[in-house]
Amino acid sequence: MDPASPALPTYSAITLNINGEKHTLTADHRTTLLDALRERLDLTGTKKGCDQGQCGACTVLVDGRRSVACLQLAVAAEGREITTIEGVAEGDTLHPVQQAFLDLDGFQCGYCTPGQICSAIAVIEEHAAGWPSAVTDDVRPEAGPPQLTADEIRERMSGNLCRCGAYVSIVRAVARAAETAAGTEEPRAVRAGESAPAAQDKDKEAAA
Repeated sequence: MDPASPALPTYSAITLNINGEKHTLTADHRTTLLDALRERLDLTGTKKGCDQGQCGACTVLVDGRRSVACLQLAVAAEGREITTIEGVAEGDTLHPVQQAFLDLDGFQCGYCTPGQICSAIAVIEEHAAGWPSAVTDDVRPEAGPPQLTADEIRERMSGNLCRCGAYVSIVRAVARAAETAAGTEEPRAVRAGESAPAAQDKDKEAAA
């Protein structure tokens, strides 16, 4: 580069569409989406784990697809629909995946849970669309979606690590949410301020 030539700008004003709201900020071109969410926009539900794209704690949805925010540049996310854990519920009513994680104890410390939930939402949609996984026996398009077995869920969720080892409950929660999404199980609304035991008590009352 010619020393006499003007330096290229390293910052740009960008607008990010996050959870249905537009946020305009000036960001270094090297700023990751994860750092923009947490440090610039105070959306701290998305967690920083390994910062190398290996643990899945920072998983968000970009145009409905899973993305590890620590490897996504913020400037590259401009003009795309970004959904973080803060945007998956509808008002005070939890998303069916959140609901299932709460009902079935799909977490312990909770640090990885936002990424697990965002990933699970995408997994259910990918499966419903007929996408195969590495453990799918019949990958022909005409075969349709494979049965969402525990092995299928484990493989599809394998990019999200849980250091507490809550995997058994996570698999159950994803299966429950998939059943709800498919209409094979009656959704049980859990309000954001309501604990899992309270929801379970209501289930028992309804069954009585």
